[in-house]
Amino acid sequence: MSDLNQFQSFAYKDNSIRVSGNNAVIYTRVSHSSQEDNTSLESQEKYCKAFAERKGLNVVAYFGGTHESAKTDDRKEFKRMLKFIKQSKNVSHIVVYSYERFSRTGIHGGVIADDLLRKYGVVTLSVTQELDPTTSAGSFQQKILFLFGQMDNEMRRDKTITGMRELLLKGYTPHHPPRGFTNLNKGKAVNQKIVVNEEGKLIRKAFMWKAKKGMANVDISRKLKTLGLELDRRRLQEIFANPYYCGLITHSLIPNMVVEGRHEPMVSRSIFLKVNQIVQDNRKKNHPTTHNELDENLPLKKFMKCADCDTPMTGYLVKAKGLYYYKCRTTGCKHNVSAKKIHEDFIQLVSLFQIDEVNMPLIEEAITIYFEAYFSEHEENKTLVQKQIQELQAKINKMEERFAIGEIDASIFNKFHPKYIDELKELQAESEKYLQGSSNLQKCLKKAFEICLNPALLWNSKDAEGKLRLQKKIFPEGISVDKQNREVRTIRINSIFAPIFELAKVLKDNKKGQPIKIDELSALVTTAGFKPATF
Repeated sequence: MSDLNQFQSFAYKDNSIRVSGNNAVIYTRVSHSSQEDNTSLESQEKYCKAFAERKGLNVVAYFGGTHESAKTDDRKEFKRMLKFIKQSKNVSHIVVYSYERFSRTGIHGGVIADDLLRKYGVVTLSVTQELDPTTSAGSFQQKILFLFGQMDNEMRRDKTITGMRELLLKGYTPHHPPRGFTNLNKGKAVNQKIVVNEEGKLIRKAFMWKAKKGMANVDISRKLKTLGLELDRRRLQEIFANPYYCGLITHSLIPNMVVEGRHEPMVSRSIFLKVNQIVQDNRKKNHPTTHNELDENLPLKKFMKCADCDTPMTGYLVKAKGLYYYKCRTTGCKHNVSAKKIHEDFIQLVSLFQIDEVNMPLIEEAITIYFEAYFSEHEENKTLVQKQIQELQAKINKMEERFAIGEIDASIFNKFHPKYIDELKELQAESEKYLQGSSNLQKCLKKAFEICLNPALLWNSKDAEGKLRLQKKIFPEGISVDKQNREVRTIRINSIFAPIFELAKVLKDNKKGQPIKIDELSALVTTAGFKPATF
């Protein structure tokens, strides 16, 4: 009876995560090729090597060493590294300069790191953000750092969009011009010279055939092919509907607006309008019944994409069965799925964001700390900008005073005064951005918390328009459904909801009755080591 070895098979197995071995790989990355000039890649590798040596790790392979955007995890070098790790089975560590070098996709990057740890015993370590992902607190901190990377992407995206919007309003083309046009000053955002190219001359013929002869798109497409230009009828229809071809600019960034473009028109406005009138008349003949874009029975229409084709899905009713289905619009895809089944899956998906009302105060405090840590950097920047504004305004006032009393002649004043005024306007615009960045934070969080009390019930209670608004708030880029296993996937979670999702998950996984303190949820949020080095 004293020998307990014979009872060993009855003991509970130790399922805790263990990282064994000291073999490591190093992954370095920059977003753009232009960053390579400042030896960013060399610096990353240097610091990663030093870190590995300090930790007693044996570096067996290097990956990256090039420019790969981390907005998606579908990266050539990144995938090559993951394949190497899974096949070699003797790697225990991944070393990166910072977690945003590993991924900037928020939760998705965290899931990859978590899977590597749980399935392969491989821990992802950051040189500049030291933590232990094998512990609960460390794993949570790591996920938050990945979320910071996603939020930084979105802030940069907002800044880029603001610049694009300004260019569009001035009639410029802040993107690659449509088919049939060439920018002779390629790479120039302002000094553009966009002209009709040789392909455009054939597209111009297509407009004329439609306007003068009323030719069908299929016939036009066939005739263009004989002249050496392949354009299917759907692409042709997109061209006919784009006012860019008659010298005007419309864009989703300037809704409800039409701007005079600075590019060479391909056809006159009268020809463009005539072509579209013919198209509209033909559509009325073929489709006499108008269809409402929003359908109460198909609230995910166009919001949901076919994962195989990356095409928004439409829907239809099988009248004999009285059942609704979603289908992919790509010809030949044949991806059809029951609306009832998808709606059930979507409800399960949004239910993952549900917060128990009892835990609401705890989550509110943790999320507030999370965002305050993020915006603290913006507050510092705002203070610096405002200081520069005061100094520059004082310089301008002094210059105007000296000019008034004759200490500065007109040529000097006219040379420097406009320059200082322009600098002041730029700084004031920059200051406005920082004010806008955090002013609506509490309002947005309050709305998000209200939604997360019972998102599934809220979604069910709304009409089609309300459902669509709620869907876009949580998943701004929509969702996708896989053709093979009918699995619903998220494309991107709104950065306001992403940390709520993580906190809700932590609390659901927590053992019943076990207390959780706020410092366990927001551990080290305000410490310097927790803030990403790139901010």
